[in-house]
Amino acid sequence: MNNNVDNAEIAKFEALASRWWDKDSEFKPLHEINPLRANYIDERSPVAEQALVDVGCGGGILAEAMAQRGARVTGIDMGEAPLAVARLHAEQSGVPVDYRQCTAEQLAGEQPGHYQVVTCLEMLEHVPDPASVIQACADLAKPGADLYFSTINRNPKSYAFAIIGAEYVLRLLPRGTHEYRKFIRPSELAGWLRAAGLELVHTTGMTYNPLTQKYKLTERDVSVNYLMHARKRSATL
Repeated sequence: MNNNVDNAEIAKFEALASRWWDKDSEFKPLHEINPLRANYIDERSPVAEQALVDVGCGGGILAEAMAQRGARVTGIDMGEAPLAVARLHAEQSGVPVDYRQCTAEQLAGEQPGHYQVVTCLEMLEHVPDPASVIQACADLAKPGADLYFSTINRNPKSYAFAIIGAEYVLRLLPRGTHEYRKFIRPSELAGWLRAAGLELVHTTGMTYNPLTQKYKLTERDVSVNYLMHARKRSATL
């Protein structure tokens, strides 16, 4: 399946690709939240020596962090320019990551049940059919594997914070990065997880304090950004 791609979304990130690893660029928020994301994943599913696929890897910020922790990482994305940046940075950093230009659905057709950890962060709100991506992630996972998803809630607060605040007032992100209608409520994401045969293990919010300019994980506040840890059910005998 090749059609679960929004070419306008790909073009947005293609245009910014050269600045992906500039920590003072439009990608500064990704660099700042990456330690939180990486620690959350590694603490719940120690990744050393595990086969891990990062779906929607972009320029490789999370993929490299996981490889540095000892995971055997495959990073996939449909953006040619971000992948070129990711490959160059990995080469310069000496971090082994296998980057491929393909969709989750394509890779799932080639490598079903192959991965012990699957990550899909800040990506679901950029595709036409998030449920299809989640099903593909489930198909990529081995029985008993851990999967991690993150996205943005859909409510008036998230519109105010993630679009008006982040893109127009604080200018943390380029205008047009997000579309409100593509935001995903936790109940919707949880429903897609169940439909894909996944068990929801844990949910946490990620909050930003504009005064301290710091991000932190906050379980009780999933009103804007949030992460979900899911698990693929083990095969029954």
